[in-house]
Amino acid sequence: MIIGVDIGTSLTKAVVFDEAGVSLHQACTPSEVHHLPGGRVEQDLDQVVGTVATVVREVAAKLDAPVTALALTGQGDGVWLRDEDGNAVRPAISWLDGRANALLAKWQADGVSREVFRRTGSGMFPGCAAAVLSYLDTHEPEVLDRAAVAGYCVDAVVQRLTGEITVDVSDASLPFLDPKTRRYDEGAIAAVGLSHRRNLLAEPAPPKAVFRLNRRGAELLGLPEGLPVTAGPFDLPASAIGAGVRAPGDGILTAGTTLACQVLTDNAEFDGEGEPAGMFLSTPTPGEYLHAMPAMVGTASIDWICRLLGIEVTEIGTLLAQSPPGAAGVRALPFLSASGERAPFVDASARAQFAGLSLEHGRADVVRALCESIAYAARHCFDAAGLSGRLYACGGGVRSAEWTQIFADVLGRPIVIPSDPGVGARGAVLVAAEALNQPFDAELWASSSRTVSPVPENVEFYQSGYADYQASLTVARGLWRL
Repeated sequence: MIIGVDIGTSLTKAVVFDEAGVSLHQACTPSEVHHLPGGRVEQDLDQVVGTVATVVREVAAKLDAPVTALALTGQGDGVWLRDEDGNAVRPAISWLDGRANALLAKWQADGVSREVFRRTGSGMFPGCAAAVLSYLDTHEPEVLDRAAVAGYCVDAVVQRLTGEITVDVSDASLPFLDPKTRRYDEGAIAAVGLSHRRNLLAEPAPPKAVFRLNRRGAELLGLPEGLPVTAGPFDLPASAIGAGVRAPGDGILTAGTTLACQVLTDNAEFDGEGEPAGMFLSTPTPGEYLHAMPAMVGTASIDWICRLLGIEVTEIGTLLAQSPPGAAGVRALPFLSASGERAPFVDASARAQFAGLSLEHGRADVVRALCESIAYAARHCFDAAGLSGRLYACGGGVRSAEWTQIFADVLGRPIVIPSDPGVGARGAVLVAAEALNQPFDAELWASSSRTVSPVPENVEFYQSGYADYQASLTVARGLWRL
């Protein structure tokens, strides 16, 4: 049996499926995310690897058949610096990190962001590899001197388990990869002043690459040395695969810590003069891409409002039901991340706001306004990504029936929600099975789902609400830089 492992930002999960795609066993454990002054967000590689060992050992102990492979996926972006032995040379810098905010603003002002976007279709943001590496090159050059590779979460874990230095093509996509050639664009690397650090970028692994557990990894996981290991794709493409996104134009909404909106396409042509945001993610299938608009806003915003109001996450659905569409006139912009926004526009100075409040409003109206604003952000992202087909959804946010209904109403289309929430691990297992020449029936694996349909009168109401959201956003973008 193949164990799928999804190494999320705050949670690591392992899942085992049967041949029909039914989840048999799963385990999860939290990862530590360190929020430090100055918008810095870091993680400890040893601790993250420890979470992988914990969940793998837990599910493996429940199996009555041997483990045949390990399929890894997880968070993307940020920078995970390691030496030749896979040891961290400094704490990993998360995709949530904002230390490079000022640098990103400078790149936007002097045309660097535009040049990289023109070359690769990737909109850079403070937590992407280019910005983080350039910041470190200025402020911690000795750290880069000690590093053998500047990679990402999944390949950092893979190196620790197999000894191999690699990177999946999906992780490598932002911001230096030419999506059409699946090779690094040297001009993009030069544009951000990192040509002299080019040696830190691992070459993307070919399709269907398989690695093997070394002795160190085998002892850590309690699995046989030589066990096949697959490395990716990272969580966004893996979730699309696991949810059942198959046809160009189909999309997936991931309402997790981030709000990831992706649309499958067979065309990697992009308007180099458009808004320099989003990215084209290469997939395990050459010639297929995911046009991704991963906004920073997501369930992290819900966690924040719960702390602010002194409520539990489990109360969100009840509060949403207590406030009408439009939140009794309360409006919001949901840009709560310290590093601003990255899709469908990039602005490190982006900040949240609430408007229309009076003494007559209560907690339910504030919560609904925030949830509606996140749904508007999703529509903005999907408009930019080119959604035209079926829409799937996953992530913690869609566990709330009330919030899922808001998404359906704002987006004006049915939303297909897989019955099993572990779509990232599911996608990783499907990719691993293909790489091992033991493919499962992908349609069967994605067949168990439910559909949330939009309410017609709400669709009409939110059409006007979306126009108001866009108008408020236009005004706010002019004020953020003052």
